[in-house]
Amino acid sequence: MTPSLMASAFVLALLGAVLAAFSRYNALVRSQKRVQEAWAGIDVQLRQRASLIPNLVEAVRGYAEHEREVFEEVARARGALQKAGSAGEAGTANNLLTQALGHVFAVSEAYPPLHASENFMSLRSDLRDVEEKIAFARQFYNRNVLDYNTRIATYPDVVIARNFEFAPAEFFEADDDGRAEVKISFARQPAGREQTASPPAA
Repeated sequence: MTPSLMASAFVLALLGAVLAAFSRYNALVRSQKRVQEAWAGIDVQLRQRASLIPNLVEAVRGYAEHEREVFEEVARARGALQKAGSAGEAGTANNLLTQALGHVFAVSEAYPPLHASENFMSLRSDLRDVEEKIAFARQFYNRNVLDYNTRIATYPDVVIARNFEFAPAEFFEADDDGRAEVKISFARQPAGREQTASPPAA
């Protein structure tokens, strides 16, 4: 092979390697953007949930003003969720808020007139709808996080990820209590029994 052919082959090989690297880099960027877009879907639903809670609390407070500790628990959890700076923090705060809301609904069972309130029933329905949307959005987001994190941890993408500082994304987790957010039961319970929430299938 003549020197000119060798030089041409080297240039072509180098060009191919550069193009492959750009292709892998662009794939990582697209994967990262999918994670960000999926998180935006969760963020919208979390904001919607947070906007419903004050009205819900006020509806229950009208019948159970003395349950101050329960309402303060909800306020603290809601505040933590609004201040969350990452998916991990938001997941933890969301789980705490779910538990706090469970206590609110347990309190509401002691006041039958609440269940004849159109406002309370409407808020209950809206909250249940948002909870379901959060669950689906969480599943979609976590699938994208798993795909992205796998990419940046496996060869050859790991080489590009390390050089261009692609950081792993956090999952939006629900613990055993937090999983109850989709399955909160609003059915009336017999007197003296506290309402509990059963977790959905994983």
